[in-house]
Amino acid sequence: MLLALGCILYLDRQIEKWTPGWVTSPSGSHGVAGVGIFLMLMMLLPLATQELATLLAKESVRPYRGIAGTGSGLLTLHAFLTQFGWFQQISTSMLAFVLVLVMILAALRRAWGRQTHEAITHMAGTVLAMLYLGGLAWFLLALRVKHSLNRTSGFQGSTAAILMILLVVKFTDIGAFFVGTRFGKHKLIPWLSPGKSWEGLAGGIATGALVGMVCVWLFQHDLRTMNAAKGLIFGAVIGGVGQAGDLLESLMKRDAEVKDSGQFMPGFGGLLDIIDSPLLAAPVAYLLFSWF
Repeated sequence: MLLALGCILYLDRQIEKWTPGWVTSPSGSHGVAGVGIFLMLMMLLPLATQELATLLAKESVRPYRGIAGTGSGLLTLHAFLTQFGWFQQISTSMLAFVLVLVMILAALRRAWGRQTHEAITHMAGTVLAMLYLGGLAWFLLALRVKHSLNRTSGFQGSTAAILMILLVVKFTDIGAFFVGTRFGKHKLIPWLSPGKSWEGLAGGIATGALVGMVCVWLFQHDLRTMNAAKGLIFGAVIGGVGQAGDLLESLMKRDAEVKDSGQFMPGFGGLLDIIDSPLLAAPVAYLLFSWF
């Protein structure tokens, strides 16, 4: 998994270097950013949609998987296109169009079968699946292609920013596991996730904060608007949000009465079990990077 991710990020960065001046926007001319991440999300989101739909179906919320997957793909495409000046002029209206389109398609799909029973749950489940996966993925890709109007002091999207999010989230998990295993005595939310403790949460957030500082040092060329203090804050906040992402999926899995979202990766569980934390952390990371 790490090797595949490294190759994707390397390809993503190289394509941007190979295409200077291909992207023209109010912030200037750039290479085409986010190609590797865009392709990765387009491959993973349909699989994640299948897993999420299976979880929702346990509670009689049956999204139309094809429509939800298509909507997630369109949101991902929308985020990728926001780097182009010609698209920025219509990006808001196109985003609203995609959201409404998916809801209408779900309604038409139900009407096509001449069925009114559970039409609302099918429509709601389809929109929920699209927003949970495609909506969160939008922030991850939009962060990669983001270019501030101020090219000297504003945030410029890079693979380093994406890698920083992933490292902080996953090392938070590692820190929480080892600290919680060794020192955990006070359960965090025993009715939801019996294995998590307050000590583990504190250890995970501290680890995330440390990794955030290290990433600022390692990627200082790409993260020039960040410093050690900002890296510390970023790591602590994103690490905490990543843990909340784990709890959110645990809530859905307990409601569906399953241990894992699927069998995508033996030993890890389903694809949702792997990507839930980074996806939920993406909107907060987008806000923090913009602020910093």
